[in-house]
Amino acid sequence: MPRYLTQHTLACLTRQGAEALAQRMQAGGTARAERVLVNLLEGTMFVEFRADSREALEGWLKAEGMHFDFLVRIEWEMRDARLQQAE
Repeated sequence: MPRYLTQHTLACLTRQGAEALAQRMQAGGTARAERVLVNLLEGTMFVEFRADSREALEGWLKAEGMHFDFLVRIEWEMRDARLQQAE
């Protein structure tokens, strides 16, 4: 299943609020968050998702009321000192 990276702007969320949002993202459905990285000082969240397609992820985010600043499919990644296709 393809992986995607999204960026979200957090407006005045507490750590507890960010944690609750991350838990919703990890609960899944059509899309499921695997990694959630948060910087509360700058109000930014980066999330690595697995989803069947970009359209499926966009639809899920919209249905959940989760705005995103950008969304990109992860095609390549460094593994074992080599650039390899993402799994």
